[in-house]
Order: sequence, then structure tokens, then C-alpha cells
Amino acid sequence: MVEVNLSGGLPNTFIVGLPEAAVREARDRVRVAIQNTAFEYPSRRITVNLAPAELPKDGGRFDLAIALGILAAANQVPRKRLLDCEFLGELALSGELRPVAGVLPALLHAGKRRRRVVVPRANAAEAALVADADVLVADSLAEVCAWLRGGEELSRPQAATAEAPTDAMPDLVDVRGQLQARRALEVAAAGGHHLLLVGPPGTGKTMLAERLPGILPPLGESEALETCAVRSVAGEVIDPALWRRRPFRAPHHTASAVALVGGGSRPRPGEISLAHHGVLFLDELPEYERRVLEVLREPLESGQIVISRAARQNTFPAQFQLVAAMNPCPCGYHGDPGGRCRCTPDQVARYRARLSGPLLDRIDLQVEVPRVPLHELTAARRDYDEDSATVRERVIAARRQALLRAGRPNAEISVRELERDCALGVKERDWLQNTLERLRLSARAYHRVLRVARTLADLEGSAGCVNREHLAEALQLRRIDV
Repeated sequence: MVEVNLSGGLPNTFIVGLPEAAVREARDRVRVAIQNTAFEYPSRRITVNLAPAELPKDGGRFDLAIALGILAAANQVPRKRLLDCEFLGELALSGELRPVAGVLPALLHAGKRRRRVVVPRANAAEAALVADADVLVADSLAEVCAWLRGGEELSRPQAATAEAPTDAMPDLVDVRGQLQARRALEVAAAGGHHLLLVGPPGTGKTMLAERLPGILPPLGESEALETCAVRSVAGEVIDPALWRRRPFRAPHHTASAVALVGGGSRPRPGEISLAHHGVLFLDELPEYERRVLEVLREPLESGQIVISRAARQNTFPAQFQLVAAMNPCPCGYHGDPGGRCRCTPDQVARYRARLSGPLLDRIDLQVEVPRVPLHELTAARRDYDEDSATVRERVIAARRQALLRAGRPNAEISVRELERDCALGVKERDWLQNTLERLRLSARAYHRVLRVARTLADLEGSAGCVNREHLAEALQLRRIDV
């Protein structure tokens, strides 16, 4: 909320309410913009209060509201027209409106309160995504003032109808061979499970990961708005043709912990939040600093990240799907039939020790991606080289069963829901218990195996109990000696 008061005293403008540098500088932008719009800037003591006073304010989005508050206090525009409206926009010195970040979450909040919002025309495409919001767009301060004084109505943003074609995304048909990895990719998409791909260089790990968004179910409108709201807060430009597409984030292995999870003196969302409802791909996983990887452990479990600072605390959503890729050793060829690896056992052990056990325990699917023989690469397309559209149909059907049963993907169901939906027979329970003891898997791994087995049953179209075949395949899909 912006409050403005004019009082006697030497002419000056004061902005209070914990303004950051960009907000403090608004007094000069607003003064020149008002003068260049043919209005009179009051020669009085002007106090601008940004409420609530205890929260820091940053950015240029307060410019338009401050300018209109000053003009209303000076009786140059009617005050009553301001009562049920909110104004967002940065002012140029000429009085033109420039786009600002964070428009989408502001519109979502204003829509719940049934308030009208005026935004710069450059933010119109983003504003049109919120169907139930009362939004008007303007080009300049003069245009807004004319509307407030009873002039020509402001225009409304035009809703974007063009959707990006799905065939523009990487297709799974380009992948040759790698049957187990393709199966793991399908299971990951159907159940929302995290996936680790281990193999030598050039075997298609990155190629497989890039094709996961193409077989995931489409985003619902609320999910898409959540994703776009995070991107809007981060200052990213939202393409109206791509706003329903699941995000795919692939940060470089030199990324810091703050870049990955978010933070800073003024907390901003990181890569895991920008991948909300989408895929976070970490290539060359052991090359990331260990402390950077360890910060992933909590959001992998909770689906959110809490950034705490001395003055404030921010919670960002982080319901992402992790796909990671790594080589089996420093040179990348450990276990390759060609015998190209020259790494010592100690070097291999140190390389794999860069990944902690608790982090690996949270990754449901861990599969090998071996080298593909040359004759498979040059062979014609076969029946098992399915395209993304075919696999996506099975994924959507399996995901639909999970949503009808628990209201969420299998990877996110609670332990209580797991006991209800994955009840095992006596023989299956005894077999699984003995197998887990031999493999020395943790209690968390036990629950994750059950969740994967439930997804395998859904892909098979089985709404009943999980059988031993599902359990055996679930175990096979996480048996990697890392």
C-alpha cells in the first residue's frame, strides 16, 4: 500500500517504509515524469509511506502508485477512483510505463481480493494468463490520469490462444537402444520419481533427460500459473505460447548453492524453484561441490525451500523432478567392454564418494546407460523405438490412476497412503524384507521401492495389489553400485 501526505515546510520528498535504493530513487523519476506529463509537482513537504513498514521494498514497481498518490493528494486526479484499484509500473522520465517483475503473483492475489489492477502494456501478455483478474493496461502516466479523470477507457490485455506445438520438443524416437533407460524414463514420468543415469560419455544420458518433459502429463492451469508466478518473481519473461509447458532447468556444475536453492540478501528463487512442476537436470553430478548437492536433500523431501535471513524469511515452492547424470569414474569408461578405463580402484572410490549416501537414497531410480553398439545406431527404427506421443499416452493413463487414488503422483504419497495403496501379501512382504536385508537398503529406500512398484502396476493398468514382479523390477531400477 502507498500512502501520500502533503504538509507545510520546505519542499522535499521523503519515502519511508524500508525502501531499497531503487525505491528511494523513485522520488526523482516520479518528479520528472509528473512534470513531463504536464502536471504540477507540489512544492510542499511530501511524505510517501510504503506499508507494511517492516518489509523491505525494492524495484521500480511502486513508481506509478507513488505518482498517482502525489497527484491525488494535490487534487489533480480524483481520489475515489483510486480506492478499488492497484497500480504497478516503473516510470520513465518521459512518463511512459515500463514493465516490472512480479506482476503475475500480484494479479493472483488481487484476483482473490476482487480488486482492479493497472499494469504496463509490456506486461499485458503475462497479465492475460490470469483469466479471473480484472486487469487494465496502459502506456503512460498521462493515459492512466486521463482515465481516472473520466477520459477514454483503458484497454484490457488480450488472452494468448497460441500454444507451442508439442512436436517442437525433443522426441524420444531419436533415442536408439537403451531399453532399460527408456523404461526408467517412462516410470519416472508416470510416478514423478527422481532419476539418476550412470554411464560412459556419449551414451545418450543428456539426450534422454531432455526428452523427459515431452512425455510428462500436461500442466493444469493452476500448476502452470504457479510455475509462471515463480518465474515472474525471478524477473524472467514469460512466453504466452509456452506458459503451459513444463520447465526444464539445466544449471552448470559450477553453480553455487545460492544459485541452486535461492537466497541472497534479498531472497530470490533459485533453480530448484524455477523448475517447480518441471525437471531439474544436473549433468556431471559428481562435479558439483558437495555442499551444493547437500542443500537438495530437504527440498527433495518437502517440495519447498525456506530461505531464512536475519530480517525476513521466504518460502519458495520446489516441487521439481530431479534427473541427474554422471560417469562411472573420472575418465568415464569404468566397466566399458573396450577396456579403456585406466582409473585405479582408489580413484574410482574417491570419485563416487563425492555423492553422499543420504542424497542417493532419495533418488528412486538409478540405472546404467551403457554404450550402444554401432549397428543399433545405424539400424532402421524398430517397434520398441517408440516416439514421445506413444509413451506419453501410457504415462497420462498411469498418472490418472494415481491422481484418482491419492490425488497426487506416487512419488509424493505419504507413508500412510503407501500402506493403504501398496498393501503386500504375506509372501511378497517376506520376499521384499529378505531382499532389502541382503541389499542393505534403508527404511527410506523401502518406501521408495514400494512407490516405484505402485507406478509399475499403474503403467500395467493394474489397480489392485502390487505383485512380486513389480517389486523385482522396482529393485532392479535402483541397483547401481555408486
